[in-house]
Amino acid sequence: MEYTNNENNCCRFRQGLVPVIVIGLSLILSAVVVSATFYKVKALENSLSVTGSAKKTVVSDSAKWILSFSRPATVSDLKDGYNQMASDLKTVKKFFQDNGIAETDLVISTIFMDEDYSYNSGYTPKRYNLRQTVELQLNDVQKITNLANNTKTIVDQGVILSPQAPEYYFTQLPQARIDLLGDAIKDARARAEKIAESGGKKVSSLKEASVGVTQVTSVNSIDVTDYGIYDTSKIDKQVTITVKATFNLK
Repeated sequence: MEYTNNENNCCRFRQGLVPVIVIGLSLILSAVVVSATFYKVKALENSLSVTGSAKKTVVSDSAKWILSFSRPATVSDLKDGYNQMASDLKTVKKFFQDNGIAETDLVISTIFMDEDYSYNSGYTPKRYNLRQTVELQLNDVQKITNLANNTKTIVDQGVILSPQAPEYYFTQLPQARIDLLGDAIKDARARAEKIAESGGKKVSSLKEASVGVTQVTSVNSIDVTDYGIYDTSKIDKQVTITVKATFNLK
């Protein structure tokens, strides 16, 4: 019987020891987690992420202008419609020639034929709109601006003209982005220094940086988009870039 009692006591001891071991391991793991969290927070306190920006005003160095002209025609007079379109094209070409633009600089489309459903009915012949486009792209921005403002001479000759607004581009945009990067980082550092100063710290080295989207807008415009914007409506433009920078603190 003594032997049996000893066995029972040993079993009860082991059973009582298991919870103690589990609790002990839990406390150790908790201490490790708390310690890791502490060091993580402390590490985060030693860096600061801010966003800096830089902008510059540029002048467009390329422009594109598209104009179109059209003629209505029914099924029975399509031939006359095409003849009128050929005559209109000659008038448009002469307009450019008179203004010093060679025909080789023009991109002339074929004639498109669209059915005019608003006019057609079961009691009238089908009616179509014949249209053609002419595109001009030059580095002489002012030249295109002047042409777009003087289309009256074409209209006066009976051409049904639909000119679009000129589109202005800045072809040196990739270099402008590079030029602005340094200023954007400086702006980010200045902001970081102000924030760090209030917390009793100083900004040290740059840890990492990522460039945001580029915004090309009219001067003094506040228009922005998450994917970047490129405003082609004005000759003078404002290029803005943003940089998210993380600095080490000391």
